[in-house]
Amino acid sequence: MKKIEAIIRKTKFEDVKDALLEADIEWFSYYDVRGIGKARQGRIYRGVVYDTSTIERILISIVVRDKNTEKTVQAIIKAAQTGEIGDGRIFVLSKTLSGYALPNVVT
Repeated sequence: MKKIEAIIRKTKFEDVKDALLEADIEWFSYYDVRGIGKARQGRIYRGVVYDTSTIERILISIVVRDKNTEKTVQAIIKAAQTGEIGDGRIFVLSKTLSGYALPNVVT
């Protein structure tokens, strides 16, 4: 099992979600995150440009079988890549700890 974490632009989230569904990845978690990087975003408020030191991104977290790792990573790359600085990062981690499913409890 591998855990894949991808940090992507917010504007590319829908494209990545669709690409993952096409690659038969039907479940993943995502979070709004902020970070500091080379890319800077300027915001305009009432005609004044403000330089923000943090960059808003989406963190996608997926646990897949070893055989699905490459197709998952390629789907993310293909959908998220714009060719500009700040496209994001993909991390592939070995999952050594076992997860436990919660039992179905009927009340």
